[in-house]
Amino acid sequence: MRVVSLLPGATEILWALNLGAHVVAVSHECDYPEEARSRPRVVHTLVDPTRPSREVDRQVRQLVGEGRPVFLVDLDRIRQLRPDVVITQAVCEVCAVGPTQVLPLAEALPGVRVVRLEGTSLEGVWEDVQRIADACGVPERGRDLVGRLRAQVQAVSDAVAGRPRPRVACVEWLDPPYVAGHWVPEMVALAGGTDVLGEPGRPSWRTAWDRVAQADPQVVILMPCGFSVEGAWQRLPELLDQPAFLGLRALRDGNVHVVDANAHFSRPGPRLVDGLRTLAALLHPRCGFTPTARRVTLRGVLPTPGARRKA
Repeated sequence: MRVVSLLPGATEILWALNLGAHVVAVSHECDYPEEARSRPRVVHTLVDPTRPSREVDRQVRQLVGEGRPVFLVDLDRIRQLRPDVVITQAVCEVCAVGPTQVLPLAEALPGVRVVRLEGTSLEGVWEDVQRIADACGVPERGRDLVGRLRAQVQAVSDAVAGRPRPRVACVEWLDPPYVAGHWVPEMVALAGGTDVLGEPGRPSWRTAWDRVAQADPQVVILMPCGFSVEGAWQRLPELLDQPAFLGLRALRDGNVHVVDANAHFSRPGPRLVDGLRTLAALLHPRCGFTPTARRVTLRGVLPTPGARRKA
């Protein structure tokens, strides 16, 4: 069995299913587990992620508006690798390679199985886990992993049951702000909060900091798509000229947090459970979980002493 994974969430699922030895190529974003970094890269992006957030957003919108792909797939290299299974997705056209870009591959390699992941909820992601396991001939491993993930989600939900539910806003891009969607509002609910902007299953959508302020969240979670805690932290100065952000009640109260979106929120895979634990810990500090997060304060977006907490 030879597998090509075109998105990091699928790569993480493959390793969680103990199929890492069968992975022959990955995307440019596949960095977990560490072993995945050694695989050939067959996807590259046309967007420069080192640019300021507003410029990155402009680049993406321009590419989409012109009908051009955000990602380039090295189809020739994939053909040379002769995979049995290629995994892509149909959830977000700007997040990872979509199915239309691999159609020529399916035509050029008779018998190759193209698996399309479509989960927009936690249950949908677990179904995708099983879909990958079935395609790779290990359905029992899929059932075992999905069972463990469901049990872990239930454990978090049980730990916060009956507690007051704070009002929460999850923002997955800083400038301009985007409201986090798909599985994130569901995660907020399971972690014992009420998402005041996001809707379960709905894609992320562009908003304004004035709109976030009007919603008056008690807690704000900053989760810029594709960035670690440190990577997101480096972008916080972009918010210093946003009066609505600086006036947030949550910021005054010390309830704005940067989380590891790259590992725990952006990627539909097993580590969403770690993101759920982080949310529960931030919303209910005495629930027994330790968050991977960093608190933002009014003092020039500097961390409160002792506020940096990692799982």
